[in-house]
Amino acid sequence: VNISAESVEDFAMMARKLDDVPGVSALEVNISCPNIHAGGFCFGWDAGMSAEVTRAVRRATTLPVIVKLSPGALDVVEIAQVVEAEGADAVSLINTLVGMAIDTRRRQPVLANVTGGLSGPAVKPVALRMVWQVAGAVSIPVIGLGGIASVDDAIQFFMAGASAIQVGTAAFAQPKVLMELVDGIPAWLASRGHERLTEIVGV
Repeated sequence: VNISAESVEDFAMMARKLDDVPGVSALEVNISCPNIHAGGFCFGWDAGMSAEVTRAVRRATTLPVIVKLSPGALDVVEIAQVVEAEGADAVSLINTLVGMAIDTRRRQPVLANVTGGLSGPAVKPVALRMVWQVAGAVSIPVIGLGGIASVDDAIQFFMAGASAIQVGTAAFAQPKVLMELVDGIPAWLASRGHERLTEIVGV
């Protein structure tokens, strides 16, 4: 279950409430949301705030804790290292980039909030770079996401150091992509003489 909140207390509260819920096997903590007590500055942009959220969630749950990192962080490696030190069992990255679009006919932003999250193929090079950086700096598993829409995309993330992946935007555009990945990744590995995925992680 992915959780997000505007205060450390609410992160901890959700973690406690989900701790005994049947079927919940882990918590993914989305620290890309604004901290209302810090003027809207994102938790995941600051090492201290990222550590505080992770510490609070870790104390509130017995479930595995995955911290979802923001590409807006000045130093994503530093954030990954501090959440690992505070008890994160894994990190996932990247969350969406901040973008905007303008309707030239109306001369207004397309989104009511003016800016919004950019995901999909456009973010893949950024995501790959950050996965590669973080995987080389932490000892916990890295889950890669951002623009994965094909077997080749997935393999690139594994080679960059991810030991698991997530698929979001592509599944909306082409729902069968998940089945294609489940079948296609083992086929890719077998065709190149690999018996298990771990043989290509981080190569």
